[in-house]
Amino acid sequence: MLATGALTLIFGTGETSDFWVDALRLWWLQVAGQQGHLRRLVIYLDNGPNNAGTRTQFLKRMIAFADWSGLELRLVYYPPYHSKYNPVERCWSSLEKKFQGSLLTSLKIILQQALRMTWLGKPAVVKRLHGDYPAGIRLTKKEMKPFEARLERSKTLPKYDIVIKPKAADRQVN
Repeated sequence: MLATGALTLIFGTGETSDFWVDALRLWWLQVAGQQGHLRRLVIYLDNGPNNAGTRTQFLKRMIAFADWSGLELRLVYYPPYHSKYNPVERCWSSLEKKFQGSLLTSLKIILQQALRMTWLGKPAVVKRLHGDYPAGIRLTKKEMKPFEARLERSKTLPKYDIVIKPKAADRQVN
């Protein structure tokens, strides 16, 4: 969280669009008690293959997250080859220093090493996300049409700046 400098690291056995959104939900359940006054999240992304502004499964799940949480989401993507401007990249270098050349042969070892990390003087919160996350889930253009209608894409940067507003009736608190 840029505003507070708090860092949460969430690990699992596979990185997919579904993993990304489930991790976001896990994070929100963790911080909502202190941040429940928020009505909008600005999420900076690297336009990777699992969270791109054109990734149908990711966008579908982000819409569901917005409806569930009641939060307006603004997805802001760094342009290709500009990761040096992304604050999370500095986090990864700090994490790599904590690994100190350890062989990361299992998730257990990765979690143990991550627990040693501090960020801006505070310990990182380290979580493990359980679940099966099959790769390659995509929606057809026809399936995506109602979801695309929910996306407010920037007129000048439609792939790099997307707003998702929640449907109030779908909000859940659990």
